Amino acid sequence: MKYTLPENIRTLVPYEPVDAQYEVRLDANESFLQPPASIIQEFQQALLSVDFNRYPDASATKLCEAFGAYYGVDPRFVVAFDGSDEVLALMSATFYRGGTLGVFSDDFSMYRQYAQTYGADCVTLSKEPDLTISVDHLLKQMEEQHVTALLFSNPCNPTSLGLSRKEVLRLLESTDALVILDEAYMDFWDLRESLLDCVEQYDNLIVLKTCSKAMGMASVRLGFAVSKSFAKVYRAVKSPYNVNSVSQLLGTIMLNHPDWLQTAVKTLIASRQSLQIEMDRLAKQYPSIFPVVYPSCTNFIYAQTPYAEEIYQKLQKRSISIRKMKGHLRITAGSPEENQKVLAALRNILEEQNG
Repeated sequence: MKYTLPENIRTLVPYEPVDAQYEVRLDANESFLQPPASIIQEFQQALLSVDFNRYPDASATKLCEAFGAYYGVDPRFVVAFDGSDEVLALMSATFYRGGTLGVFSDDFSMYRQYAQTYGADCVTLSKEPDLTISVDHLLKQMEEQHVTALLFSNPCNPTSLGLSRKEVLRLLESTDALVILDEAYMDFWDLRESLLDCVEQYDNLIVLKTCSKAMGMASVRLGFAVSKSFAKVYRAVKSPYNVNSVSQLLGTIMLNHPDWLQTAVKTLIASRQSLQIEMDRLAKQYPSIFPVVYPSCTNFIYAQTPYAEEIYQKLQKRSISIRKMKGHLRITAGSPEENQKVLAALRNILEEQNG
């Protein structure tokens, strides 16, 4: 019999990050900050101690201890991964079997992509018209669609909005479903809104974290799953040596510099706030072009516009890359110079558009 691809992957469309060269790159929500020279030097010196001929520590012990110390969680509940994408793929291949995963329509697209890739039963849940989450409406949808696991980003990529700790706790206490919170952008909001400190209290909670955003280590590919109830299961189903020695080493060093990390976060938040102010001004000046600019608690701005394609293309012609998403534009907060360049280009484009 002739081989045919399984139906669940036959129609998959690859995730397509921007790979062309642009003068200004504000499309991937990366940090615009490099570690200081002193930390880079520490990286370089530490590499001399790596046994490249040996497998890495399968438990990433020092890395998980450093993560636990930085975020104030028990390292026994922390499992390290080769980026958060490995966690998402692994859950789709294992955790959702025999149940139904619920994801939101306005959320990180790879949640559905991984579910489809591994043949997990996945349903799409709706948010409110203003892209916020109503816990009451969510609980009703979960019951109607028999959701046994819920996965969502908080704060949300791409909407830039957050669901308060109070409301997430109400959700947890109102359902028996597994709740997976992707807190990749929580550092840009308020760590008091995080549920990392609740993993010991709730058996149905998993919190995901990454080093790619606030820590500025996107190239290293480090992610974490934090859960009292499922840490042992994660260690059993993951690959034995999933995080390489170099990534473990660099991540540990970075997490052992909390003062630098907190300073970096403040700098990134200040950039976001500055960009938010200017985008709000543009929205007031051109309400028909930018009817909504959402109040961000991430490191990017999300704006609704019926001219998303036109603006996106015109920015690319000016060697500026941002993200276009279903009638919206997502702009990463960059350096002061990058912010000024994208804002100047937008003003020029909007004047042309309005004229």
